[in-house]
Amino acid sequence: MPSLPALAAACFRNPAADRQAPYGARRSAILGAPALAQAERDLTHWQGYAATPLQPLPALAQALGVAAAHYKDESGRFGLGSFKALGGAYAVARLLCRELGARLGRALTTQDLLAPDVRALCGELTVTCATDGNHGRSVAWGAQQFGCRCVIYIHATVSEGRRAAIARYGAEVVRTAGNYDDAVRQADADAKLHGRFVISDTSYPGYMDVPRDVMQGYQVMVDEAARQLAQRPTHVFVQAGVGGVAASACAYFWERDGGARPVFVVVEPDRADCLAQSAKAGRLTAVTGDIDTLMAGLACGEVSHLAWEILEHGTDAFCVISDPAAIAAMRLLAHPLGSDPVIVAGESAVAGVAAAVAACQDPAARQALGLTAESRLLFFGTEGATDPQLYEALVGEPAEAVAARAGARA
Repeated sequence: MPSLPALAAACFRNPAADRQAPYGARRSAILGAPALAQAERDLTHWQGYAATPLQPLPALAQALGVAAAHYKDESGRFGLGSFKALGGAYAVARLLCRELGARLGRALTTQDLLAPDVRALCGELTVTCATDGNHGRSVAWGAQQFGCRCVIYIHATVSEGRRAAIARYGAEVVRTAGNYDDAVRQADADAKLHGRFVISDTSYPGYMDVPRDVMQGYQVMVDEAARQLAQRPTHVFVQAGVGGVAASACAYFWERDGGARPVFVVVEPDRADCLAQSAKAGRLTAVTGDIDTLMAGLACGEVSHLAWEILEHGTDAFCVISDPAAIAAMRLLAHPLGSDPVIVAGESAVAGVAAAVAACQDPAARQALGLTAESRLLFFGTEGATDPQLYEALVGEPAEAVAARAGARA
């Protein structure tokens, strides 16, 4: 029988955490219940929509000495392999509704974009973004769905498998030198030059509307998980790149549960821990230099400003993990403890699991995070094997073989 791997993580309480602060109008303007309701009205009517499964992990919970653990498995979302389909594609639709609605002089819904006359106008617009893989795939898929043109920028270390997966949806893919943040700047500069519309999950002064739409789409995943749980989690472990999905999860529970919300733990790679560094410095702080990590979707050196509005005071603790810890968590889910389900989890999906395993094995971290025998943990498994070759190299068997075992066990 597989055993629990011995893992390590650097965990610390957020000095700026404020569990008594009200969610407030400022944060509601970023992520609030009305915007979530709009996203749900749109996304739940898209062809192929289905709530993704919430997998119980009772054997893992027992091994960690907690009451329960659940894993929200996003590997089947819209056939794209990750939760990003809820963000990038939704933001494409929202932008097209705004731009074409202004031209036509009437409000448009995402369903209106499918009408032949409106779709013809979509073809006159070009959307663009930088990506580590999944966000760009979502934007490309959204552009294909609604008939607009698409140019996606990838940085030097994005794998060929991820490049091909984006190109499959009809996008022009441009590889740039440097890291993710360099690709973001190149996409933005070229968009200004060529009149393209940037669909980024990273917000910065003067660019807020689209990243807000991205995060509002992500909240559909969080709402699904909350509805699927019999009890609220006591702890939420969620990975972060620029912070969009983390902010979406934090905001959801903060808005609804206030000071009684779950303990919120943000997890980052040790080479790209811009949120943790910002928390330690007490201000937005970029991580520069080599931020390359196997957790490609988290290889971001600069924090989204909108996300920081929520995470600065809403995050209870930060954990930083290594690439080997992520690999061990991938293998743990592929070869689970006891009768837990077999899960195909990509390298950027498992940071929360890795951090929780490490924290539960470290008495100091366990105490700092308030983990007890009554704790109920929630993880967001944000991607499946979005790079099949890399997955096989890291786990030791093809994703198809793992999926076949999952089906047999189910």
